[in-house]
Amino acid sequence: MEVQDRKSEEGRVFTIPNILSMARLVGVPVFLWLILWPVFHGPNLDGWALLVLALSGVSDYLDGKLARRWNQVSNLGRILDPAADRLYILSTLLGLTWRGILPLWLTATLLARELLLLVMVWLLDRHGYAPPQVNFLGKAATFNLMYAFPLLLLSDGSGWIASLAAIFGWAFAGWGTALYWWAGILYVVQVRRLIKAGTAAA
Repeated sequence: MEVQDRKSEEGRVFTIPNILSMARLVGVPVFLWLILWPVFHGPNLDGWALLVLALSGVSDYLDGKLARRWNQVSNLGRILDPAADRLYILSTLLGLTWRGILPLWLTATLLARELLLLVMVWLLDRHGYAPPQVNFLGKAATFNLMYAFPLLLLSDGSGWIASLAAIFGWAFAGWGTALYWWAGILYVVQVRRLIKAGTAAA
């Protein structure tokens, strides 16, 4: 009976944490539109873009915390949460690189890590395994990058606030990139061990 209840809970869709994750996904194209509008000769709406990023960061913190506190961890949530994280990172990379705020080499470094993880997920699926849950290191990397991107966007201006934002933004970007790759390498090791163990058992 307990097993059935657990499966029922994990199969829920419309939980508060899942709704927060869905809202974050909806915010991705809104953020991209806001950040790219100046490129197409529209007004500068960086303030609104920063607000969307800030709200996404708050909801990212809340959805995981509430899911654990209210016992609303679900299979859909395990997919939505990392998907929203990655889409925000990808959209921010695209927007900031297009605006010339991020150098191409940094964007390529972060995208290469994403490509590596896609290959790992494909290998897991090929061997009948579900992707492992996001670990603390991966979350820490994401938080660093989600702090870095708004600060770097804020640095695209003049004055002492822009200068201060650039210093802290690049600090967070450096730590975030290092942690992002560290988490990716650990993920590769985890996948390798899992596949190796499955092959040995067969």
